[in-house]
Amino acid sequence: MSKRHSAKYKLDRRMGENIWGRPKSPINKRAYGPGQHGQRRKQKVSDFGLQLRAKQKLKGYYGNLTEKQFSKTYEEAARRKGNTAENLVGLLESRLDAVVYRAKFVPTPFAARQFVNHGHVMVNGKRVNIPSFRVKPGDVVTVRERSRNMALVLEALQSPERDTPEYVEVDSKGMSAKFIRIPELAEVPYPVKMEPNLVIEFYAS
Repeated sequence: MSKRHSAKYKLDRRMGENIWGRPKSPINKRAYGPGQHGQRRKQKVSDFGLQLRAKQKLKGYYGNLTEKQFSKTYEEAARRKGNTAENLVGLLESRLDAVVYRAKFVPTPFAARQFVNHGHVMVNGKRVNIPSFRVKPGDVVTVRERSRNMALVLEALQSPERDTPEYVEVDSKGMSAKFIRIPELAEVPYPVKMEPNLVIEFYAS
């Protein structure tokens, strides 16, 4: 098993939830934490512990985001007008790798990051290989022609595992996706409950 898979599944088990809603997640069979102490009775979690867990869960969901990247996203969300928690989710969903994942061009957020890194994606006709690139409403994200027959892409597009949200308009034949608008928290199809308000509390404390 690759490091990427083991890290991904470890997060599922540490959180005790199937974060990406994947049928292969070990949490479907073993609903307890990893390691020899994983089955111990859980102690009451402090407010800080709940906030930290919410941050780890939201950060982990978007793939290999570093703490620096995630905290910078929080800082930008805090600078913007309006609800900081909603702003945070909107910024995360505006990332190019997140849009590629939502459009079902790849099966996981981890694969989306790699897919963008390797230059398989164009935004408004120009090649972009930066996963954190900020997609704006109206932008069109397209899979490059030479990348369209990759097994990874074909498998993801045919998967019934998840639906495309309303804020991303997908043309499966043209392998393109238009980012309609920045979503609100309630619109984002997280398989588990995310609590960005606790993430805000974590950074604000």
